[in-house]
Amino acid sequence: MLEKVLAEGTIAPGSPVVAMLSGGRDSVCMLDLAVRAAGSDWVTALHVNYGLRDDSDEDERHCAELCEMLGTDLEIERPRRPEGPGNLQSWARDVRYAAAARLALAAGATIVTGHTADDQVETILYRLASSPSRRALLGMKPHDGRLARPLLGFTRAETTAYCEQRGLTWREDASNAEPAYARNRVRHGLLPELGKIHPSAAENVLRTAALLRDEAEVLDALVDAELRGSAEAPRSTIALARFAELPPALRRLVLQRLADGAAGRPVAGAARFAEQVASLRRTGVAKLDLGAGVRAVVEAGVLRATREADGPEASI
Repeated sequence: MLEKVLAEGTIAPGSPVVAMLSGGRDSVCMLDLAVRAAGSDWVTALHVNYGLRDDSDEDERHCAELCEMLGTDLEIERPRRPEGPGNLQSWARDVRYAAAARLALAAGATIVTGHTADDQVETILYRLASSPSRRALLGMKPHDGRLARPLLGFTRAETTAYCEQRGLTWREDASNAEPAYARNRVRHGLLPELGKIHPSAAENVLRTAALLRDEAEVLDALVDAELRGSAEAPRSTIALARFAELPPALRRLVLQRLADGAAGRPVAGAARFAEQVASLRRTGVAKLDLGAGVRAVVEAGVLRATREADGPEASI
């Protein structure tokens, strides 16, 4: 595994790395690989103790002992759970990625996670069921800005074998078996059933996602051409008349790009408003809410997307 990680070039000797460490086998495997690849002095592990389970402090102690053994620094975050309703898993994810981003920015480091091929399959199936968009089928990116996932090409069985061979112990999170979480139902229910239908079901999901990611580059180039920019530096406007002439699929992609650019993050479902946006009046000012506080705005026949502080509104 070390040779493949080094060959990928995400982690290089003497390059700063922030390794997200839960204490589970995949993150333990990733941390050890990062230390071997970059050198212990260049790696900082990040553990977030949410205090949500009775054994959370034991997870923290295990991570501290592991980092001491590997000779690497450990940063620990102990956030307080927010009161009131809300998506607990989403909050926890936002907390740990925000903490990793702060550390990485200060050190000019790459953030690495222990996501495996198994996680990729589960993510794709979960998103496919919960989000009606092409993006759902693309899965997690191997590289996303400062974030890298070097283990996406390895299975959970391979990370287990690696840890056993290296004499590394890990913690088991009992919540990973709780059926209350949708991701757990995908892992323990849906995937085994798909395996009964075809033994290569998981591999076929991964191959399909890889093909779609390649094809996404072609589609992105078409959007770039319409906005006369690039994915990195896109223009943020298009003539409404031209937008309305585009094939429906390209129209949706252009609108999604504009919405994402206005929000600074993906705006789920914005593309579904493409037909309504194409029908907005071309004189004066017209607006249509796209969700997540983002609006399509047509002014003097030019379409753009803006992020508004006030509530949803549509004016057609």
